[in-house]
Amino acid sequence: MNSIEENLQKMLYKIPLLLSPQPEGGFTVTSPLLPELLTEGDTVEEALANVQDALAAVVEIYEDLGRALPLNLCVADANHSLWLETLVVERNKCN
Repeated sequence: MNSIEENLQKMLYKIPLLLSPQPEGGFTVTSPLLPELLTEGDTVEEALANVQDALAAVVEIYEDLGRALPLNLCVADANHSLWLETLVVERNKCN
């Protein structure tokens, strides 16, 4: 595990994500706060799972360029309650 991956495991990031369905199928994921973040997946679950790797790449780019991540992206204190909105995919509908 490299230092970027280790840092990501220690830090919590709150990132707005935009999932865009693609005409050929699957989803592209971008973030209005991190224009460099770009990933995709055949399903919503796969696309969201790929975000961690995409974020690691963006953090590494920012570190290499000596740039700070946008404010309010890092959650300073993971020991307290955190407001989180997430996407839950409904697999089966109940009648």
